[in-house]
Amino acid sequence: QVQLAESGGGSVQTGGSLRLSCTGSGRTSSRFDMAWFREVPGKEREFVAAIRLSGYHTYYADSVKGRFTISGDNGKSTGYLQMNSLKPEDTAVYYCAAGETLITSTLRRASAYRYWGQGTAVTVSS
Repeated sequence: QVQLAESGGGSVQTGGSLRLSCTGSGRTSSRFDMAWFREVPGKEREFVAAIRLSGYHTYYADSVKGRFTISGDNGKSTGYLQMNSLKPEDTAVYYCAAGETLITSTLRRASAYRYWGQGTAVTVSS
């Protein structure tokens, strides 16, 4: 089993920055892919960014490209999401997810990930 724990959420004003962290414990693996999703009430969980911890290739949703940066540290089983130039529409609960050796075409699908954190809330005020 793998446990994921997010941290770093909070409240900021428009244009501000936050850095989310996701630390894995248990049966972590260098073959894991890690992703961030976000969810607001009444909407489906939305893909934000993903990273392959084996080669650090990254993938982003168009809505965050150029503003968010996903990174990872395989040795520490930790992933990060640096969020800059935050907008009110970025307000959501952000979830960390992990899965093992995912097919590229599935990286943006929440259903592809086996392990999930509890979520951390991000609020951006105008």
